[in-house]
Amino acid sequence: MVAGSLSLSKQQHNGVSHSVSFLLGALLPTLLLFVLASDRVGEKLATISNLGNGSSAHQHANTTEEERSFPGLAELLPKVATDDGTVIITSVNEAWAEPGSLLDLFREGFKNGEGTAHLLNHTLIVAVDAGALARCEAVHPHCYLLEVTSANVTSANRFMTKSYLELVWAKLSLQQRVLELGYNYLFTDVDIMWLRNPFRHINLYPDMAVSTDRFNGNAESLTNAPNTGFYYVKSTNRTVEMLRRWQAARSRFPPTHDQAIFDEIKVELATGELQIKLVFLETTLFDGFCQFHREMDDRVCTMHANCCIGLENKVHDLRNMAAQWKNYTGLAPSEKSSGKYRWPVPAKCEASMGHR
Repeated sequence: MVAGSLSLSKQQHNGVSHSVSFLLGALLPTLLLFVLASDRVGEKLATISNLGNGSSAHQHANTTEEERSFPGLAELLPKVATDDGTVIITSVNEAWAEPGSLLDLFREGFKNGEGTAHLLNHTLIVAVDAGALARCEAVHPHCYLLEVTSANVTSANRFMTKSYLELVWAKLSLQQRVLELGYNYLFTDVDIMWLRNPFRHINLYPDMAVSTDRFNGNAESLTNAPNTGFYYVKSTNRTVEMLRRWQAARSRFPPTHDQAIFDEIKVELATGELQIKLVFLETTLFDGFCQFHREMDDRVCTMHANCCIGLENKVHDLRNMAAQWKNYTGLAPSEKSSGKYRWPVPAKCEASMGHR
């Protein structure tokens, strides 16, 4: 009786062991497929993917190197991010951060916008020199220093100068790290005035939603010309690789800015192995001086001083826009809908481009 019980017990134990082994064998591929399908990045994904592959030391070395390159960033992002893990990012140098310059106009835009003031709490201002950092810390709670040492970037940096190019490319490495840490981001140039909450008009199904200088009417058409002064990127494995390839593509073309390179490679990103899902934002909602709409209505979310050369020209025309916006927001609803109020013509910016 005891021997029979032991035999039965052993059979049951073996049966359980075989069942557990079978279940684990079936579950592990499912778990891995789930993780890959979720396409999220961050420490949890790295931990799971390293189980049993003997690469944890290599992964740790890479993480340590990235932490050295961006010290304090991982600790700062949770303080800035929205509930869904999104961070608004802009960048400034000393000239743009001076009192009365673009940084002040940028921050005032959030405060004077409709339903945008709280978004300042989720905005990370990246300073590219010590002067910009000092000014940022005097006026804003979330500042980060990303020093650019390859060129003098403290001055106004006119379009396409060497210092300008180094400045615009510097942002991509930091943005890649933001994605690697598992955060989505909305990058916005500091010469953009926020009027209303843009997230209400950004579809979250694509990997990337990018503004345009001139919108052709089809949000998914790759013939749209992207403007990388304003774009949303979702944190996935694909978008991390997209940022890597975007930066690597710089060596394939004559020296130019990040926007021109992105325009060159957008088709291969969207139709190649990465299958990046791109949408382009309408200029009636995300307006700018390139395809300028004079009408002031209840749709427009942002106004970008694009198609404009010269810091002083941008500041002058954006200040006029801000003054008209304050007048408009003080009107009664019936007056707003009358169509009498229009944006002032950005005369100095138009002149800078030879339009006048």
